[in-house]
This record gives sequence, structure tokens and C-alpha cells, in this order.
Amino acid sequence: MFPNLMHEIETGENKVPVDHVENEPAEAESAAEIMEEEMETAEAAEAELEQQGEPDKFRHYCPDVVDFLRRCNTNKEAEEIITYLQKRGELTEEKACELKTQLHKDGVRSFGPKKEEDYYFKQSGLC
Repeated sequence: MFPNLMHEIETGENKVPVDHVENEPAEAESAAEIMEEEMETAEAAEAELEQQGEPDKFRHYCPDVVDFLRRCNTNKEAEEIITYLQKRGELTEEKACELKTQLHKDGVRSFGPKKEEDYYFKQSGLC
């Protein structure tokens, strides 16, 4: 079901060393309490933003191919993005062909204006 994960397990790729183990239960409990307090603080800040009428409009947002294409400067970059997403299986051959046709016919800006750095932060009012 997860061929890449199985490959990593079998070959030992991407191993992460464990460089510390907590032997003292009291220290482990203290670390857990600190982590819990930090999470509660983050949740409180998030709730405050929502009360102020500023919900995070990009929460759970997953960019699509057009979002990536709008970051490109040239048609060549855009074509590389389309090819890459097709190889990864995120675009069907039909959709990739459709996008490439539009790209060659109308250019990269036909997908929308360029998304500059920190676009999502600026749109959500965080920057």
C-alpha cells in the first residue's frame, strides 16, 4: 500500500537517529507539560484571531497546478512544473496536454497574475 515507505524501510534510507532518551520520569513529565502549555497558548492565539473576525482563510488549503504555474517567470519553468506533476501522477496526461496547449498558445500569464513571495501571508493579512 505504501511502496516508497517500504523501500525506505528495506534500504535504511532516511533514518533519523535518536540522540536522546529520557530516563527520568519526572523530567519526561515536565517536558510533556511544557509542550502541552505551548499547544494551549497556540490554540488560544488561534481562537483570539477567529474572535477578531480574522480566520485563517488558507487553513487546509492545498495549492493546485495553477497556483504553481502562477509562480513561474517563464514558459519553460511552467512546462517543467507541468511535466513534473504529470510524472508524479498529480496530473493526468489529458490535463497536462491541455495546460501545455494553453501555455504555448497564450503564455504563462494566461493562468493568472504572478504570485510573488509571501503571497499567502499577504492575502491572509499576516504580513
